[in-house]
Amino acid sequence: MINTVKYLSVSLILLLSISSFAGDIAKGKAKSAVCAACHGPAGISASPIWPNLAGQKEQYLIKQIKAFKAGIRKDPSMAPMVAPLTEEDIKNLAAYYSSLKCQ
Repeated sequence: MINTVKYLSVSLILLLSISSFAGDIAKGKAKSAVCAACHGPAGISASPIWPNLAGQKEQYLIKQIKAFKAGIRKDPSMAPMVAPLTEEDIKNLAAYYSSLKCQ
């Protein structure tokens, strides 16, 4: 019984901590309007020079956006786009794009 209570307590703590890191898909969709100019309204780019964002893994998107923001990845088009993004914006955008299906 004690082990079950411990297990449930640890599981609940992990679940709550994981969900606190997850972005909000609806807020990400609202924030993605600027991104749509290059990456397409559904995260599928019409141009071969810009990547599709739809269906990318959430943590990958977070890592790449943060790399652009920090100047680790350099792109003259992306730098001004990511500069104003907050940590919450980044999580929300990543949640939104990772929720989309690639075509």
